[in-house]
Amino acid sequence: MFDPRLYTTSVRYGFFEGEYCFEARVRELPDVAEYADTHEEAYALALDTISTTAIIFAEKGRAMPEPEAPTDDFSGRVTLRLPKSLHRGLAVKAVEENVSLNQLLVSVLSAFRGFDAALSDSTNGWTDIPGTKLNKHDSPKRAKVVHLQTYSRKTANW
Repeated sequence: MFDPRLYTTSVRYGFFEGEYCFEARVRELPDVAEYADTHEEAYALALDTISTTAIIFAEKGRAMPEPEAPTDDFSGRVTLRLPKSLHRGLAVKAVEENVSLNQLLVSVLSAFRGFDAALSDSTNGWTDIPGTKLNKHDSPKRAKVVHLQTYSRKTANW
């Protein structure tokens, strides 16, 4: 039995085509985008579109993309080789922050992932981050450097 809820559907609120609303996207069907006034309505529209797409594909003899498999197979463990100078600098920073090197790396990577998502989701390519001096004219390389320097683990704020 076909279940559209198995597809990877994300709903977010934002400014789209001149107005604030909810956008639903389906990872397995990158051309699908549904817009609505509520989260629930956007999600329901996306599910309907997935079902309709499956029907149309079947009528045309095309294969419907399969839902992505769950990511339960990731252990959370990564082995990383660093230049000695970077390793030393990060270890010193971890001691200064009174955290383990692992905790510091997780914090930095988590912060960068959020920053990266904000860059790719913003309409103008940049998102204002309090405490930074970024604008749409800064290069991505510069943005990442400033970002890492302004993140504070103690406050977990920008």
